[in-house]
Amino acid sequence: MNILVTGAKGFVGRNLTESLKALRDGKDRTRPDLKIEEIYEYDLDSAPETLDEYCGKADFVFHLAGVNRPKDNAEFMAGNFGFSSTLLETLKAKGNSCPVMLSSSIQATLIGRYGQSDYGKSKLAGEELFFAYGKETGAKVYVYRFPNLFGKWCRPNYNSAVATFCNNIANDLPITVNDPATELELLYIDDLVQEMLDVLEGKAHRCTYDGLTPVENEDGPYCYVPKTHKVTLGEVVALLETFKKQPETLVMPEIPADSFARKLYSTYLSYLPKEKAAFPLKTNVDDRGSFTELLKTEKCGQFSVNISKPGITKGQHWHHSKWEFFIVVSGHGLIQERKIGSDEVLEFEVSGEKIEAVHMLPGYTHNIINLSETEDLVTVMWANEIFEPERPDTYFEKV
Repeated sequence: MNILVTGAKGFVGRNLTESLKALRDGKDRTRPDLKIEEIYEYDLDSAPETLDEYCGKADFVFHLAGVNRPKDNAEFMAGNFGFSSTLLETLKAKGNSCPVMLSSSIQATLIGRYGQSDYGKSKLAGEELFFAYGKETGAKVYVYRFPNLFGKWCRPNYNSAVATFCNNIANDLPITVNDPATELELLYIDDLVQEMLDVLEGKAHRCTYDGLTPVENEDGPYCYVPKTHKVTLGEVVALLETFKKQPETLVMPEIPADSFARKLYSTYLSYLPKEKAAFPLKTNVDDRGSFTELLKTEKCGQFSVNISKPGITKGQHWHHSKWEFFIVVSGHGLIQERKIGSDEVLEFEVSGEKIEAVHMLPGYTHNIINLSETEDLVTVMWANEIFEPERPDTYFEKV
């Protein structure tokens, strides 16, 4: 399948083309039945004659090119309607009735605050042009009205509040929030790209519109991405401030699979400058070795790394309720555990050559001994709760 992407260097276009390339080159094997051959990337700096060539060869067209921040409002219609007309006329001239997808905007509804939007009017004109083209040529037409988009590679200080907030907070720049209660409907770029790949496989989600709300309808004229997130500006900023503090607190906020928080965190990280891509950790060092807290979570405890010098024994304590995993990743050691009030000792010989996790059982005093005379013992540790100095649940007793 040959695919033409207009606006290929834009936010959506760049994410889409990179995903298409990964499929084409066999790096992404999640869609084995989707065969990508040529990807034609067309943008503002492309030679105009290449559009004619691409329209003759394309098996599918993603029309993502458009104008959203012109110097003159008249450019909206020229960019969002005029070029669409040029594209469709070129396809017709080539006798190519391949499927076409149009990236429109929720502003095309011209409802509420969008009622006087020149941008929305130009997008609506583009929609009507595509629908008429479909009726005339029999080509399949997929029209998507995007809400606010966010994700990696989105240009800050342009037309995305989320991109601006991520960039500015990551780079210690000021932000302005006039009304924290303002609600946004947000669509994550990776969710959008997956929908666009679904379209290539004939699995588009079709809908009608009830005002601003898409209503699933397999016979509907429009298409939509079912997975969006409704959040307030205040919630977005609060999450970003939490992310920013993570190198200091080491606390990773709850980020469930497929949640907005998870997608926002990925977006935020993509704006970090080089000097923030790495950060120091506090290491507690003494003559026995060192202990470093790595990461804390809101609900799933914390991770640490312990380094023991040759011949050193560490631990010699027990917990009422806390439990841990010890995972030796380098060196040779012995873990011992004894149930409080008992003389029986459980022993586990551990080595970085055979990595395994050993439970530190509640009510058992335990230690870890470096058996090597020359090599440090490196142990990754997980505890089911964040350490609280005022409530350590840790009691000294030799094994």
